Amino acid sequence: MLTPLDKEYGPVIDFRIRPPYKDYLNTVMYSGAARRDGITRNIGFEPSPAATEQSVALLLEEMDAAGIAKGVVVGRSSGALGSVGNDVVKEFCDLHPGRFVPVGSIDPAAWKAAPESVDVLLSGGFKAIAIEPGGASLPLHTDDRRLYPLYAHCEARKVPMIIMTGGNAGPDISYSAPEHLDRMLVDFPSLRVVSAHGNWPWVHQILHVALRRPNLYLSPDYLLANMPGMDDYIRAADSWLSDRILYASAFPFAPVGKYLEWFLRMPIRPDSMKRILCRNAAELLSLDMPVARQFG
Repeated sequence: MLTPLDKEYGPVIDFRIRPPYKDYLNTVMYSGAARRDGITRNIGFEPSPAATEQSVALLLEEMDAAGIAKGVVVGRSSGALGSVGNDVVKEFCDLHPGRFVPVGSIDPAAWKAAPESVDVLLSGGFKAIAIEPGGASLPLHTDDRRLYPLYAHCEARKVPMIIMTGGNAGPDISYSAPEHLDRMLVDFPSLRVVSAHGNWPWVHQILHVALRRPNLYLSPDYLLANMPGMDDYIRAADSWLSDRILYASAFPFAPVGKYLEWFLRMPIRPDSMKRILCRNAAELLSLDMPVARQFG
């Protein structure tokens, strides 16, 4: 049965959900609850009970109430921020078939084994590859040549990559500077890359990179909400970038329900909103969501 939200916009895919499950609970987003909840309040929301009570059941209830059809669950290998094993990601998604989409992570410092690791993840049902170069055990910039074999392999396999290039992406702000991503994108023009956290705070600069590089997708997630640069992201999302913006809450930093409620009030036309809420993610990750194909 379609919900009222489905009837207006189609099913919603939240492109970044970190559930309160096993390895995730040891990452800073759960172990540092006071810091997390402070960030949530700074962007204008109250913390989700699913986050504060570390409850998967409450997360599912919140998704159901909001009308969120799928959540993308991303592993991570990120030093001080914490790591989440790919086995945990797959286990969680398998426990909730059809509800969550697994994305595998690779430690960028293990670049020699990275191409083989990609093949293992793809054969295991993972839909994309995620890396956090600045948060690796050996921090790397996005255009570090040691990562190029990984990029080349993903480009050849036609698998999209999610790269954390915004927010707290490394030991200093140079690790989120967009020129590193720009240089990599021009070297791999067929590699579809998602900038997690939308490369915030370099909003104007990353929008310029996206204008130049049609293989770049932006997912500003919680750093879109009431933050500097919000209006510029929104204007791009409702015009020339509507087919390369991905809706995401970055739960637990934003509550999945209230964040969607807030996002639906943004000045974005229905056709653009449909793309952002579902079709862009469904096409990027090759998800079987027939309703999404009716959009646009």
